[in-house]
Amino acid sequence: MPRSSHFALVILPIMLLLIAMTSIQSGASLAKGLFPLIGATGTTALRLGLGALILCILMRPWQARLNLRSCRSLLAYGLALGSMNLLFYLSLQTIPLGIAVALEFTGPLGLALLSSRRLLDFAWIALAVFGLWLLLPSAQADVQLDPTGMALALAAGLCWALYIIFGQKAGAEHGRQTVALGTIVAAFLVFPIGVWHAGSSMFSLDLLPIALCVAVLSSALPYSLEMIALTRLPARTFSILMSMEPAIAALSGLLFLSERLSLSQWLAISAIILASAGAAATIRPKGKVL
Repeated sequence: MPRSSHFALVILPIMLLLIAMTSIQSGASLAKGLFPLIGATGTTALRLGLGALILCILMRPWQARLNLRSCRSLLAYGLALGSMNLLFYLSLQTIPLGIAVALEFTGPLGLALLSSRRLLDFAWIALAVFGLWLLLPSAQADVQLDPTGMALALAAGLCWALYIIFGQKAGAEHGRQTVALGTIVAAFLVFPIGVWHAGSSMFSLDLLPIALCVAVLSSALPYSLEMIALTRLPARTFSILMSMEPAIAALSGLLFLSERLSLSQWLAISAIILASAGAAATIRPKGKVL
């Protein structure tokens, strides 16, 4: 394979995915600063609303050829995207960023493990469960985590799994315009909820610069890059690389939010990362021999 082709087919998508993960976690750190002003719902609504506008300008989604069958996967993708963002931001109100992403990552992990039933796969499940167990509130825990926040992050993980499933299908049908169309659907889902909770505070011009940065870092840029990577990388490679995201989130929380995690929490994040990467690296589709 020529060097230029190797770069375009392998290295470039990997670089884009790494940039996307760093961008989205930096944006989440910035977004958390808006919570005292407009809450998690208002922040999510602004992020998706502005992100949708930016993506419409860049990708012109009105040029997409839509039909009833393709709209079903697109609608499911957008609803999963909006629910994932809303539940994740709600979880950030009470638990650290790195912990929230680690819990959310159980969704893609579970999706990967559903495709195989080997003994080794149960080892990855056990490792992920061990990581979750370390995060459970207990009398011996160094820092108590809010159970509601943990439940919201796990629910966001379920939506993340659905986002991957429907995103691959919608991406194959609509290409690069998928992310813009999906974000529009997500914005229509979340924006009324944000207005209901935050009211007129959401439309303060003082919030616009920060909200625009959040929209670019957390929606417009990473979702565009992820969609490119998702359609060019093998599912296994994509999943292995994505397993780095909890660590990137924890570092972003430490650098930008001064969220210091205990040793057991770092160990829990590491266990979930290792389980996710291991599952992605060793998974075999059903029906294939070892």
